[in-house]
Amino acid sequence: MPIRVIAGSAKGRKLKLVPGDTTRPVMDRVKEACFNIIGRDIIGARFLDVFAGTGSVGIEALSRGARQAVFIEKERIACKTIEENLEITQLKDKAIVRQMDAFAFIRGTPPTPPFDFIYIAPPQYKGLWIEALQAFDKNRAWFGDETMVIVQIDPQEQADVALTHLEIVDERIYGKTLLLFYMLKEEDSQADG
Repeated sequence: MPIRVIAGSAKGRKLKLVPGDTTRPVMDRVKEACFNIIGRDIIGARFLDVFAGTGSVGIEALSRGARQAVFIEKERIACKTIEENLEITQLKDKAIVRQMDAFAFIRGTPPTPPFDFIYIAPPQYKGLWIEALQAFDKNRAWFGDETMVIVQIDPQEQADVALTHLEIVDERIYGKTLLLFYMLKEEDSQADG
């Protein structure tokens, strides 16, 4: 099934899929729903796409006005696909593609200022989303007061996750896709003020 950019400067452009079955592209209606929730907050935002696959979510963010998107993807062939999709959409100048293990990246030094959005969509049924969310949660420096963390999983993978700094603020289900939205707990956010 082809994937495309839904809205913004690259609207309608068809994106390439990663050869093989190592990635799972997000369906258009899920992507559209996610960005409808984000709304105009995407404009000028810094977006982190972890386990980026085809790059379609980060590319959608750029097309809709994000200032920068960083794509983290371990598979070389997927990184090549992201680069090709950035060429197709003419958004390469706002993107950074890093071929590396997501957990090595998360354990590294968070950027300053923090990302506005962090999108986590790892391979399914391996518990990686919990591991990734907890790895981010261990380092408060990953989050600004308004940073939103979005997790994309199969509904069957849903579980309660013990977190120090983040709390779930919304969840939406679209067929076989569940989106979970996390933000800083109020006491963490107030501690900065």
